[in-house]
Amino acid sequence: MGLFSFIKNAGIKIFGIRKADAEDPSEVAIEELILEKAAAKKLKETIIDLQLQIENLNIFIDDDIAIISGLAHDQATREKAVLVVGNSKGIAIVDDQITVEHVEPEAQFYTVISGDTLGKIAKKFYNDTTKYPIIFEANKPMLSDPNKIYSGQLLRIPVLD
Repeated sequence: MGLFSFIKNAGIKIFGIRKADAEDPSEVAIEELILEKAAAKKLKETIIDLQLQIENLNIFIDDDIAIISGLAHDQATREKAVLVVGNSKGIAIVDDQITVEHVEPEAQFYTVISGDTLGKIAKKFYNDTTKYPIIFEANKPMLSDPNKIYSGQLLRIPVLD
C-alpha cells in the first residue's frame, strides 16, 4: 500500500512523557528510543487485542514515522491495522509494508473534519446518508459508537459491491 499521512497531534496517546530538558543529548536519544519501542509494543498489543490477525506483525517507530509489516489474511485487516497505528497521537506517517493473502479492492480513506458525521460521509461517498452503517462496520473495532468520531481521524470507506 505504501505511505499514509496522518495528523500527528490527533488520536489516542501512545507515547509516554519525555523529559523537558536533558543536559546530555545521548540521554535524550536513549529516552526517545525507549519511548518509541514502548509505543510500538503498545500498538502491537492493541492490534492483537482488536483481533486483527496479522502473522509476524512487526511495528517499528522512528520519531513520528511508523513502519508496519506482516502478513494479513485480507485487505480490510491490513487497512484497519494501518488506521490503528496512524490514528495514534504522535504518528504522522505510516509506512505500510503488510502483504495480503487474499487480494481485494482497496478502500478509500477519508480524514474527518469538524462537523462530520458518518451520515454526512456516507452521503459524500455513497450519495446516501442511510449507508453510514457500512462505514461504521468497516472501521470496527476501532470505532465503538457511530457518533464518536473526531476531527483528524482517518476512516476506511469500503468499495460497495
